[in-house]
Amino acid sequence: MILSPNSSVAALISGGVDSSVALHLLCEAGFRPHLFYIQIGMKESGFLDCPSEEDIEMANWLSRHYNLPLEKVSLHKEYWDYVVSYTLETVKAGLTPHPDMMCNKLIKFGFFNTYWGKNFDAIATGHYADKVIIDGIHHLATAVDPVKDQTDFLAQISYEQLCKAYFPLGRLPKKEVRQIAEKEGLVTAHRKDSQGICFLGKINYNDFLRQYLGEKPGKIVDIDTGAVLGEHKGYWFHTIGQRKGLGLSGGPWFVVRKEVEENTIFVSRGYDPDLQYGNIVDMNEVNFISISPFPEESDSIPITFKVRHTPEFTSGTLIKEDGFYRVYSRERIQGIAPGQYCTLYSQDAKLCYGSGMIIGGAMKE
Repeated sequence: MILSPNSSVAALISGGVDSSVALHLLCEAGFRPHLFYIQIGMKESGFLDCPSEEDIEMANWLSRHYNLPLEKVSLHKEYWDYVVSYTLETVKAGLTPHPDMMCNKLIKFGFFNTYWGKNFDAIATGHYADKVIIDGIHHLATAVDPVKDQTDFLAQISYEQLCKAYFPLGRLPKKEVRQIAEKEGLVTAHRKDSQGICFLGKINYNDFLRQYLGEKPGKIVDIDTGAVLGEHKGYWFHTIGQRKGLGLSGGPWFVVRKEVEENTIFVSRGYDPDLQYGNIVDMNEVNFISISPFPEESDSIPITFKVRHTPEFTSGTLIKEDGFYRVYSRERIQGIAPGQYCTLYSQDAKLCYGSGMIIGGAMKE
């Protein structure tokens, strides 16, 4: 889909500088987008400290500044039923969730399109990502700013969702985005970037888990000696590779394994313990957004990949066997966390193929 100035565009604005500049670029290109602010903040008892009021003020300012219609729409129930529930169930299973990835797939390009976006030719967002069309097929492409690139947060969307998505910021570095906001006098020019999980706002993640999962004391065990070093308040408060917040002396200590049934956290000491690393990443299925990157009659391709949100890409080989996928990394990688997602890219790191949930990792010499 190639947009023309006559195309109808729904622009999702959050009250931050990125979506504000994306809106400005749309208007500069001749579009007259319809603005939408999606309300998904926490409304549950005990979680009322949310920055949505300030965000809405910014959205109202942008609506007036560009003389564009603005709708404030609620997807709180859908977010709670699907994304928050997914987060809690994943944590309870001893895995590491990725709620922001699910938000893009299920909320911004999912339920929003079902209820409102279906009436528009495109849904524009302030994500740092790009699209390219090759032989008539849309592909998710990485942004020019490697630090801000958000393709790993978009790697679970479907092909239909990608075709409708529009990313005005994909070819701009973050520094230039700030400069545009300042030059145009946008009220969001100096707002800080949001941090953490999107639905929590200013709420501490551990406080959120404590509210819904409670506390359950368990042992912290030295995986090398078997010695009990201390006590934790629940395995769900800890992630593989975690270093801070363990309350242990004589470290640094790193979380290297969790036993859910025993509610036990295993740690290893050292500045660079080998148990943090692996060079094999396993996935039981992969969401290939556009087309499978495997050539005919081949079950192995060279790729680059990420197992967390980072500017760096790691080179490796992707193997498929009867629906099972394995990445062999060319170098040791840290903190392979089941429940997180391995995002797969072309060998030159220009195209994002998609991603699969990590089910395990290992070290093979």
